[in-house]
Amino acid sequence: MDEVKTVPVSARAAARNRRLPLPDRSVGSDIIKNRVLFALVILLFLAAGGLAFLSHAPNRLISGKGIALYTLLNGLGALLLIPALLLLVLSFLQPNRRNLLMTLLMAELLLLGVTALAGQTAVALSGGEDSLTRTSLGGGFWACVALSQLIAADAISRLTQNHSWRLLLNVQVCLPVVLLLVTGQLNELSLMKEYYNREDVFNNALWQHLGILFGTLIPAILIGLPIGLFCYRSPRFQTSIFSTLNIIQTIPSIAMFGLLLAPLAGLASAVPWLADHGISGIGVAPAIIALVLYSLLPLVRSVVAGMQSVPENVLESARGMGMTKVQVFARVQIPIALPVILSGIRIISVQTVGMAVVAALIGAGGFGAIMFQGLLSSALDLVLLGVIPVVVMAVVVDGLFKFIVSLMEVSRR
Repeated sequence: MDEVKTVPVSARAAARNRRLPLPDRSVGSDIIKNRVLFALVILLFLAAGGLAFLSHAPNRLISGKGIALYTLLNGLGALLLIPALLLLVLSFLQPNRRNLLMTLLMAELLLLGVTALAGQTAVALSGGEDSLTRTSLGGGFWACVALSQLIAADAISRLTQNHSWRLLLNVQVCLPVVLLLVTGQLNELSLMKEYYNREDVFNNALWQHLGILFGTLIPAILIGLPIGLFCYRSPRFQTSIFSTLNIIQTIPSIAMFGLLLAPLAGLASAVPWLADHGISGIGVAPAIIALVLYSLLPLVRSVVAGMQSVPENVLESARGMGMTKVQVFARVQIPIALPVILSGIRIISVQTVGMAVVAALIGAGGFGAIMFQGLLSSALDLVLLGVIPVVVMAVVVDGLFKFIVSLMEVSRR
């Protein structure tokens, strides 16, 4: 009988691979080096061509007529094509440091140009100081601004991993727009006219919103830190405490305000001293109590997570050096756990800024009152006058806490 020769499986596979043609590689994936930038630039062109850049109306009560961006591509408008086209070209280049810096610069110039064009067009369409005409910002403008910010943020995230540098670079992207705002280049926009007509109301809303924020953070920290430390020291109680806080977290904010209304109203009628100091069923008191209750779960969890993040060998070394329990807690555990705890405080701060808007429904004031007034009167610019400061405040609060945490992490190294 002839001897049968066996061929190894790997050899068979190699022979089969030699016979089969290799799959074609995608040409687009080789040409486009920065896919994120390419996608954002394509969305930018689509938004600029398909959405109204501005809206012009004879007064604030009549729906405006949309103005497309391509109709403004003369003079300053034509200059917008330069950074937009350069960003498209940069998406086909390798995203090295030089090209990322160029991407950041072009995104910043595009943001500045879009904002300046909106202000210049509003001035050209204004009918004088006594005119009732309104030029509002359209969807195309907001899309261009958002996409420019995303392009800049993506470039910054690729340039550096340092949170402090990221924060500073993101701030400087917005500085030219702030300069336009301060120098009055945007005063003819309907949004700015709404601000100047309600400047006192806006300032009062700002202080009320800040009051709600700090009025929530201080008691939340004073209550949440001890509860978190108790949960860390007594793990058997963690489940019941977290379950209770989870139930509180699932209650809708409007329902929570409603649940607090009757008890606080009865307490204010029974104790006139409380009513004299502003504690009643409506107003700031129920808003702060509800927001404090909502803040406890993320804060308590962050305290427990921060304390658990302290390595056991570090604690043993501290005890071996003769430190007492108080010294270990104050000099070792708290400094190591503090960045995690501050991250929890950051979360509840941003959460409070947003949820304080809903508190306006029970008379707590703040920017929510302006927003709901705009909704009732169908005035979009008035709605934006209440929404935009809330977004800016949330971003600023988030950035400040991230900056502090990054500085603490750098100092620990």
